[in-house]
Amino acid sequence: MLESKAGVLFIAGLGFFALAFLSNAMVPALMYRDLPEQTVEQLLRNNGNLRFQFEDLARRFPDSFTAAYGHPPEDSAGREKWLDTKSREALQLGHDVYVAEACWHCHSQFVRPVSNEDRRFGPVSKTEEYQNVLQRPVLFGTRRVGPDLCREGGRRSNDWHAVHFFKPTTLSIGSPMPEYPWLFNGAADKPNAKGLALITYVQWLGSWLESYPYYEDYQPSPIHGLAEKGKDQK
Repeated sequence: MLESKAGVLFIAGLGFFALAFLSNAMVPALMYRDLPEQTVEQLLRNNGNLRFQFEDLARRFPDSFTAAYGHPPEDSAGREKWLDTKSREALQLGHDVYVAEACWHCHSQFVRPVSNEDRRFGPVSKTEEYQNVLQRPVLFGTRRVGPDLCREGGRRSNDWHAVHFFKPTTLSIGSPMPEYPWLFNGAADKPNAKGLALITYVQWLGSWLESYPYYEDYQPSPIHGLAEKGKDQK
């Protein structure tokens, strides 16, 4: 076999495959086998970026937000607990919708250290980022018809995402992305519970990076306004 060019290439191919499997699968698996898988609660802990986006949804889509999540408690402590619970529910549902709608088929969630991808999509992905329940199943993606979404959180506003999910070509001329009208109650400014949850999930992607400069402090909290509105309706 080694006397022919085809045989040499065959053996070389097997060798490169084995090397790739060892370096990209076995070594990381051994390095991080004792790293516990983070829960949704742990992912949200002290994540002001996600809180900002979730509360911003309340400001931008107050009627839809109230229909999906109700009115927050009037007291501060109760409101904080309510926020934690509802944002956790939204994030988990958004992940499930993302998987069910096969968004991962055209959008990867893995910034590779090649072709200047970090200049387009943000910092190169790290192994430990995938050790959490929201990365199950692994969403590396099969191809990149659309951009990588690993660092999507905060790049665009919630309004932008709502319009884009409702009718992508409105914002991206010639986009092959399908429309998702079933995530809305008739119009782009009326996302339903699944629509709000999907936006929450997309805005979470990459939000754990403290150095990612897409966020700012948000005051006053729009959740407080919803609480007052609920009080007036009683």
